[in-house]
Amino acid sequence: MLRHVVLFTWTEDTRPERRAETLAALRRLPEEVGGMTAFAVGPDAGLAEGNAHTALVADFPDAEAFRRYAADPRHLAVIDEHVKPFLAARSGAQYEV
Repeated sequence: MLRHVVLFTWTEDTRPERRAETLAALRRLPEEVGGMTAFAVGPDAGLAEGNAHTALVADFPDAEAFRRYAADPRHLAVIDEHVKPFLAARSGAQYEV
């Protein structure tokens, strides 16, 4: 199984309403794109200074399922419309579980 982890930091001027809209769009990915066996996304709990604003974790049965998801036009549209315009920083990793 492959785990995909992404941390997003939004620009300072990204309004809370906009962040909520982005979270909603990301949360629709399992229905709209699929391929994952588990999926979670949410805002940082605010327990430590300097954390990213949002975390996404998705599990895929294998690397090929992840590649299909990553290249899916619906996934790319969410990134282009709801993530990139408000993104200050992004960090990601995929690893075998």
